[in-house]
Amino acid sequence: MEVLRILISIGPTETMHFQTWSDKAGNAPALTAVDPVTKVSVTFPDFSSAGEDLKSNLIMPEPCPFLSRDLPVCSIIRPTETKGIAMGVVKFLTDMGLFIGQSKEFFTLLRDLAEDADEARREHED
Repeated sequence: MEVLRILISIGPTETMHFQTWSDKAGNAPALTAVDPVTKVSVTFPDFSSAGEDLKSNLIMPEPCPFLSRDLPVCSIIRPTETKGIAMGVVKFLTDMGLFIGQSKEFFTLLRDLAEDADEARREHED
């Protein structure tokens, strides 16, 4: 279950975007940009003085003491809570404008699917 939680915490595409950013553009100066269509603002903070643990282009495996000090040096994505995750993803993607122009029926079906997914239980769960 923990692996499942980790995998649904971040999409593979976002992982690749992060890696590319970290490897190629991670040392860019801090900036704030606003998407001209969605008006969503994103800020890239200045980590240049944050020290080695937060170095902005750091992509190699690092110790993860927040999980267990017994683990070897490893790359990891922090897991998230799964309760209500499907509806949360629907809200996030809708709010960021991914579904602009879709019909009312589309949103009804999308919400129904998300509700069903959030209500689903594994055999060993109560």
